[in-house]
Amino acid sequence: MIQKIFFFIFSLTINVHLFGQASNPKIAEGYTHFQTTLRKDTIDFVVAETNFKLKKPVLLFCQGSQPVPLFFDLPDQGIIPVTLNNFDVSEMKKNYHVVVISMPKTPITVGWDHLNKQYNYVLDTASEYSYDPEFMKADYLENYVARANQVLKYLSKQKWVDNEQLVVAGHSQGSHVALGIAHANKNITQLGLFGFNPLGGIDQYIRSTRKQAESGEITWQQADSIQKEIYEEYQSYFKPDSTQNSSFANSWKSFSKSQLNELIDLKIPVYIAYGSNDINGDFCDLLPLYFIEKDKSNYQVIRYPNLEHNFFPIDKNGNPEYQNGRWYLVMNSFVNWSMKN
Repeated sequence: MIQKIFFFIFSLTINVHLFGQASNPKIAEGYTHFQTTLRKDTIDFVVAETNFKLKKPVLLFCQGSQPVPLFFDLPDQGIIPVTLNNFDVSEMKKNYHVVVISMPKTPITVGWDHLNKQYNYVLDTASEYSYDPEFMKADYLENYVARANQVLKYLSKQKWVDNEQLVVAGHSQGSHVALGIAHANKNITQLGLFGFNPLGGIDQYIRSTRKQAESGEITWQQADSIQKEIYEEYQSYFKPDSTQNSSFANSWKSFSKSQLNELIDLKIPVYIAYGSNDINGDFCDLLPLYFIEKDKSNYQVIRYPNLEHNFFPIDKNGNPEYQNGRWYLVMNSFVNWSMKN
């Protein structure tokens, strides 16, 4: 049940350099590919830069869920960026080295022959969710945080990196990773959370079912049945043999934990932005109350009217206007804020 609904519409986004370079993947122009290692894991990441003469701080962006490659290799378009595609990267680069880490056990660049309908990397396109078993093993919060901190450690040693400032931002599942990084890494100076739900991933499905019943889309009896199934499956993930019975267990356990206490603990400036039509953002309306109770003033919470999870406007029929995205405006506002706080 849970795995069938755990797929988000994500925000869609190198010239090979010699620093830490062990392979030569095909990447889009304007990017440089790097590698570092953590234990036996090779971590691929890219910097949206080819000229490293200018010393700048790092801005690490943590993308959302699923094994989405950093680049698509398309016959009619060539190699195009995915994770950063909706951003004004040229504007971001004026102040930062913009960094994105590849999803674990996922090729940096993937063509149609290994992309499913959600643009995830799969082993067999005839099987919609034929994810690499090694990705499934690596798909949990603590691993993403450890991999990111290893990348940041590597970057801190480069002469073209200004270590006086270190910004981390994340969207959707990536916001949980970004918060985990900031909570564990005392070198982080500013944090940005987008499409963030501090109560964890499973919360939205419980509330979504309630909203469907409230609107009459389903009956309350159906809502009870759906929620009961979600509770039972989630409970099964905490059994000793859970990872053998479900490849989603590690991911769901880690990303469904509340991070509210971690968020409240932070002393660095934190920027939280979400669309008014994003179910993930419902609880963010209440966050200022928690900050007030704890006498915290290092947070800025911004709700964008009539935008959904990926900051697309919603038309009169309730459908996203994909040709009219606002991600670049949201990110530029955050970048400007980060330079002042």
